[in-house]
Amino acid sequence: MTSRLIRTGMAQSSVRIVTEVHDEPHIEGRRVTVRRIQGLVEGAGKSAEEVADQLDLDVADVYGALQYYHSHPDEMAAAERQRAEREAAAREAGAVSLSELKGDEGA
Repeated sequence: MTSRLIRTGMAQSSVRIVTEVHDEPHIEGRRVTVRRIQGLVEGAGKSAEEVADQLDLDVADVYGALQYYHSHPDEMAAAERQRAEREAAAREAGAVSLSELKGDEGA
């Protein structure tokens, strides 16, 4: 397990990022990955406050995760590659996505 303490800004609050679940960086004690937080803020255009409310996190956790994401590009790229490989293996084994399941319900 990797654990890194991230200091956010001038405040003394801190966010601990670990890799004990999902084998990718996430908020300690939560199953919320750094990649998910980054996707919601930067990919979906939600504010840090919206994401914090949605995921029941402190806003500092959201900013800490974003800082971690941008401070560790190689690690985050490796996590994305591993996710894509697991997804491809699952699809080869016959798994379908949630959106495909929802589409099948209406048929």
